[in-house]
Amino acid sequence: MNSRKQSDNEPVSNSPMSGRFGSMVMGGRTRATSTTIALLLLSSTLVGCSGLSSTTPNAKISSDQQQINVGETVNFDARESSTPEPTFIDEYRWDFGDGQTRETKQGIVSHTFESAGDHEVEVTVINDNGEIDRASLTIFVNSPPTIELEMPTYVRAGETARLDASDSTDPEGAAVEFMWDFDLGFDSDGDGEKANDADATSPYVDLTIDNSGNRTGSVSVIDDKGAVSTEIWGLMVVSRTFNVVWEEQHLEFEWSGYLEQGQSHEISHEPGAGARVMQVNATLTLARDLLPIQWPEDNFTLSLNVPASGWSTFVSTEHENITENASGSIDRGDMNSHPESGYTITADSSDGLVEALLNEPGERFGQGTWYWTITADQCDPDLPVDDVDPDQGNDWELVVEIVILVPRVSEIGV
Repeated sequence: MNSRKQSDNEPVSNSPMSGRFGSMVMGGRTRATSTTIALLLLSSTLVGCSGLSSTTPNAKISSDQQQINVGETVNFDARESSTPEPTFIDEYRWDFGDGQTRETKQGIVSHTFESAGDHEVEVTVINDNGEIDRASLTIFVNSPPTIELEMPTYVRAGETARLDASDSTDPEGAAVEFMWDFDLGFDSDGDGEKANDADATSPYVDLTIDNSGNRTGSVSVIDDKGAVSTEIWGLMVVSRTFNVVWEEQHLEFEWSGYLEQGQSHEISHEPGAGARVMQVNATLTLARDLLPIQWPEDNFTLSLNVPASGWSTFVSTEHENITENASGSIDRGDMNSHPESGYTITADSSDGLVEALLNEPGERFGQGTWYWTITADQCDPDLPVDDVDPDQGNDWELVVEIVILVPRVSEIGV
């Protein structure tokens, strides 16, 4: 029986010994010697069906995840790779499919993928005989969304700016979500982190900023796999320009009534609302007694209290002569300084400017509620009729004249 298949063209040797192991020819047939058989058996133990050495290693590879986003890390494990004894695995060579390679003595490695797409990761296992085997798997690296943001570079204080990111897309074609943080300098959700507030989640927003200055915010676009792209935006908010004119107005108030001895009447109003109070003149006048010849005649007290200004004063009526009605006056001028008029000034809003003008330090005197009190302190009895005083009180009239300056502001350069 022949030990190997002979091809049609292969010459047959007539030598008693032929080839490496030799053979014998008996009766026209070739018979293997015992030595040849032994060598053939040994050879069969060293050579498998594939023709490779039986010490060839067997490479295996696994990963903790196979779909990630750009910038994420994957852990690879080739420790289940093996090589027959007595050989041992001496080295692992890694090719991450993105141009990066690495060599390790252990069968584990981590790699961060910075480019999107499918990456075939291959490990080459090498044993101490220099024999190798390879195994591979594919990692899909998801692309982050692409942000397209349209917005103005500046607006005036109080104006509305539209910030539009609706043209943003996902390279893989998935739907995207949005998250707006309107102010990176303010923690609107109170979590201790200023740069992660979800102030809006729509594709575009209309943002109104009342105060001038530079505003910095962000928009984040998120795809279906959680990949996030964030763009920081800046918006300049400029102040407005106004012309200021102070308009002088004269206010007159009149009140009247009747009080008997010991009674009081209180009046409250706010003459300086929206204005700067400049001066006041108030006169309380009493009606004549029934019998003018009775002396002394009635007298009342007029008091004024303005708590917001810390100002209070009073006056009592008196008679200049017997022919005149009793009266008393409260007069005060130069309550605040007279401001310049017809100038320009910058501010964020007309309302804010007016408030600032009226609340200038040292120019607030007279602001707040005014309290007037009329008291019948002295209602002397007239000539009694049947022992009854026919006039136990008196009629009074209070006339108050106040001069105020009202700021009129008009925006220019609109």
